[in-house]
Amino acid sequence: MKKMETDVAVVAAGLSGLAASIAAAENGVRVVTFEKSNTTGGAANMGMGPLGVGSRIQREHMVSLTPGEAFRKHMHFTHYRVDARMVRDYYYKSGDTIDWLCDMGVEFVGVQRAFSAPEATRPYADGEFTWHVVKPEGGGIPGPRAATAMTKKMTERAKELGVEFMLETPVHKIIMEDGKAVGVLAKDKDGEEIACRASAVIVATGGFGDNPKMIAEETEYEFGKTIHNFAIPGMKGDGLKMCWEAGAGKEPCIMELMYQLPDNMNHFILDGAFRQPCLWVNRNGDRFMPEDQIGNTTFTGNAITAQPGKVAYAIFDSKLLKKYKKQGPDIVSHVHPHDLYDHFDEQWERDLADGYEPIAQADTIEELAEQAGIDVDGLVAQVEEYNDMCDAGFDEIFEKDRNYMQPIAKAPFYCCRQNVGAYGSLGGVKINHKTEVLTAEAKVIPGLYCVGTDACNIFGDSYPFILSGNTMGFCLNSGRIAGENAAASLDDFEY
Repeated sequence: MKKMETDVAVVAAGLSGLAASIAAAENGVRVVTFEKSNTTGGAANMGMGPLGVGSRIQREHMVSLTPGEAFRKHMHFTHYRVDARMVRDYYYKSGDTIDWLCDMGVEFVGVQRAFSAPEATRPYADGEFTWHVVKPEGGGIPGPRAATAMTKKMTERAKELGVEFMLETPVHKIIMEDGKAVGVLAKDKDGEEIACRASAVIVATGGFGDNPKMIAEETEYEFGKTIHNFAIPGMKGDGLKMCWEAGAGKEPCIMELMYQLPDNMNHFILDGAFRQPCLWVNRNGDRFMPEDQIGNTTFTGNAITAQPGKVAYAIFDSKLLKKYKKQGPDIVSHVHPHDLYDHFDEQWERDLADGYEPIAQADTIEELAEQAGIDVDGLVAQVEEYNDMCDAGFDEIFEKDRNYMQPIAKAPFYCCRQNVGAYGSLGGVKINHKTEVLTAEAKVIPGLYCVGTDACNIFGDSYPFILSGNTMGFCLNSGRIAGENAAASLDDFEY
């Protein structure tokens, strides 16, 4: 067995682990960071950017949102069922963390919101300008994976500070002595066991989005059937299991919900093309929400979860498709290409020919319902009612914006099943505002910290989409808080 010794051992080198590693090393302590994959960044490499409140970028853009206001919005959103001190410290640190990243050389294209609510619901549901979108390497329009440029800069900074990265070396156990965390056990790519003694251990393994068994055990969903979440390789819940084994209290786990198509990255044009305020129904053929609200992907994921079979269907006709091709989408996505409909026919015909199961096309509503698996009588009745309301210019059921009240009348008709999706899991390990791991009785486990999505218990039952960039923001700031606190704790430690 190989033996090592350090001040702080960081378990995983995703976004929160990188932030923790840098913050600890900046405070003059030795850091060894273990990572099971062959690269750093983890799930953040799929993202676009973090939340920040009070950054210099926001001030330059005349965004007046304050950390206190963000804190109050967040706590009202969660009905105060989360740790207010943790939320407070997170938001008050978040703006400085964006400046911290800028000082490392991270570039942002600006600050934006991910969702703008319709006028009628704006006072209740509008998004704030908190999302700091990373400038992609080489420039261009930001999209998925833009944040890779950020994780690369952070990795470079960590190495400059002397952080030792142990890649392809997963940790499998926290060493506990007399109720304290004093190191970790890991195994390198050659199978050699490593015992690393440390004064503090920071766990940052990114949740269990790639573990169908844990998804079934810890949530109401079944992977590949009732939820089609991103399964970033390696996100197996290792950190949660290790912390629980070490005596950590257990918090409820949720999935960071949205909605998407199965295998959506290979059907990305259709995934975006049907995210429009057309006609949305459940499998009984009934509408279930005002379609102009679907831009809030969290709320839409929640709404689909409440439907029979946890599925929904988006439907438009050839006239509406022609409009989208000519004028562009009604709802513009920050994730999908803006020229979606220029490529729609090619993707649609290919997926039809390949028998891609979520989509259907027909010349009658009855045939469309049969192909899609929607109750025929229910859909026929719903389309008739909906078209009557479109002709009248007012949605009597959900008061959808009249600009989107466009009938489903001209064949052919297009249908795409919408499934619950998620970016991954959130929460599970009980921590305090210092990110110290707590027992079920809220007693501190000395030397043990947990950060990022393993410990993101601050959202309640739903991701707060009104303050976008929140998950990456929490990862960064909880990691930074843990690194600083772990470094500050070294005075009392003896090897």
